[in-house]
Amino acid sequence: MTENSAAMKRVGIVGASGYTGTELLRLLAGHPNFDVVLATGDSKAGTPIADLYPSLAPVYGDREYDAFTPEAVDGLDIVFCGLPHGVSQGVIPSIRGRVAHIIDLGSDFRLHDPSLYPEWYGAEHTCPELIKDFVYGLPELFHSDIEGAELIAATGCNAAAATFALAPLLDAGLIEPDGLVVNLVTGVSGAGRPAKPNTTFCTVNEDVTAYALLSHRHTPEIEQALRERTGHDVSVLFTPHLAPLNRGIIATCYGRPAQSGLTTESVLSAMTDFYAESPFMLVDERSPSVKATLGSNSVHLTARVDPRTGLVMAIATLDNLMKGASGMAVQCANIAVGLPETTGLSMIGMYP
Repeated sequence: MTENSAAMKRVGIVGASGYTGTELLRLLAGHPNFDVVLATGDSKAGTPIADLYPSLAPVYGDREYDAFTPEAVDGLDIVFCGLPHGVSQGVIPSIRGRVAHIIDLGSDFRLHDPSLYPEWYGAEHTCPELIKDFVYGLPELFHSDIEGAELIAATGCNAAAATFALAPLLDAGLIEPDGLVVNLVTGVSGAGRPAKPNTTFCTVNEDVTAYALLSHRHTPEIEQALRERTGHDVSVLFTPHLAPLNRGIIATCYGRPAQSGLTTESVLSAMTDFYAESPFMLVDERSPSVKATLGSNSVHLTARVDPRTGLVMAIATLDNLMKGASGMAVQCANIAVGLPETTGLSMIGMYP
């Protein structure tokens, strides 16, 4: 850590009124090196932060959401963008160069191939020339890329969980890269704060629904991350399920063994070795639970080899608003400015 990296950094959040922006406000309130000087809210500009989120009142009780203008970020060290898909494409070109580091929590710059956006997101990318300048913000797989980076596209929550489970086994050559299956259960907060017909209490309560069958937009992101980290040309069948949880993700992944003689002990050992230098990754023989990661930046993982079916199974759990979004973004910002990646982030979940 350099002398300058330990100095207080001036931070802005563009899109602070959504769930990821709110989680950023909570995390940054306790960060020893980041000071929030801007928190924009678009339609919420002028609204007291504590009126929308009373939980933030002890720190932000006298603050209102700011209106966004490109000039508002001038002189900031870091800007986090917590905007809906498609919005960052219009915002980031207007603030690049005004701020040292930009971390986008949305999906606008995650895919490195611009031609994938019409197929998976239903629209052409409006500034494809900017995509090549972004690094992919998945610290446990691409830590060195994030160091000092100006533009960072933080990983999506579903993609993070699936990639964390599968990357160690692919990297070690233990499973075949094609025909990978990811069954994932996610909480409702992943859909964002604005109400939608499929995320109301009466719709979600006492129900579990598979959605985006064969077409979920995180599919190419999972394949891209695994391919670029392991060198394998992977194919993934990804099926997410919406469950009546406020927050949390569990991804159960399956692959065919690429070696004979695999055992549960050998795949757990490979997973442990892969994450040996990653402080937020917990590999354990115990079956991981979503609640164990609640409010933390940790990922809980396990793996099994099933001698009866011959398949290898890997499981990852995380908090979709923490390690799947805002916690991941803060971790990326820490790395980008030269701070220890754990600064301001908890490894311990809340329970019950």
